Amino acid sequence: MPHVLTVDVEDWFHTQAMAGAVTGAEWENYPVRIHHNLFRLLVLFRDHRVRATFFVLGWVAERYPEIVEEILRSGHEVASHGYGHRLIYQQSPQEFEEDVAKSLEILERIVGRKIIGYRAPSFSIKSGNGWVFAKLKEMGIQYDSSVFPIWHDLYGIPQAPRFPFPIRVSESQVLWEFPLSTVKILGKNVPLAGGGYLRLFPYWFTRRGLRSLQAQDKMGIVYIHPWELDLDQPRTELNGLSRFRQYTNIRTMHQKLDKLLAEFEFISMGEAFQKLACSKT
Repeated sequence: MPHVLTVDVEDWFHTQAMAGAVTGAEWENYPVRIHHNLFRLLVLFRDHRVRATFFVLGWVAERYPEIVEEILRSGHEVASHGYGHRLIYQQSPQEFEEDVAKSLEILERIVGRKIIGYRAPSFSIKSGNGWVFAKLKEMGIQYDSSVFPIWHDLYGIPQAPRFPFPIRVSESQVLWEFPLSTVKILGKNVPLAGGGYLRLFPYWFTRRGLRSLQAQDKMGIVYIHPWELDLDQPRTELNGLSRFRQYTNIRTMHQKLDKLLAEFEFISMGEAFQKLACSKT
């Protein structure tokens, strides 16, 4: 069972950890580092012959369409990360629809085809905003990867299924959800193989977790942000928790990812979706 490899394409100043120090109106004033960091990921993926899904922020694609074009040329899938990186539960349904529609218009103009995947900024779909799934389906989205079945101060639906499942949005339509990966430890869901968790936990924990999923014939969802490889990103005055989330163990990330890609097989989320959808028809 191959695992799924994903990238959230945003720059260092787009993160929720930076939100208290940098406003969206100020993004234009900060040095852009996305090109160099994304290129490093593409080279790493090429060397390991893996395909990934890149959830691209519309703000980035609008200003730097060459990034999206390079992702496509490298044989990867492009999906939506919304436009302005606003948390879903801070938006009205209309604002959410406008944000996603704007990102889709930008991305589809560049790639020349329909975008079928979406991931919310900071995984910010909670149990109280399930209306999101029907909205996504209305806009042509076929799969989502925003639900994290854990408790967290910013996101999470602890009671959600741990593995991909269909969400019925109408009598005749479903949207597939690809939850972020967890392992069960003492009856609790513990996050695995993504972003800050990949940086924070020792590599043996990630490897053991993914092997455990394989033993259950389940796929893991690995995610990373390009800025997590960037030792030279500007350092901003942040509070203790935000500083921890933004900078911890960045120095080890490239090595961990290199090991991960060498030890496991990966496919894009679009490929995983097609396999699941076909198996259920």
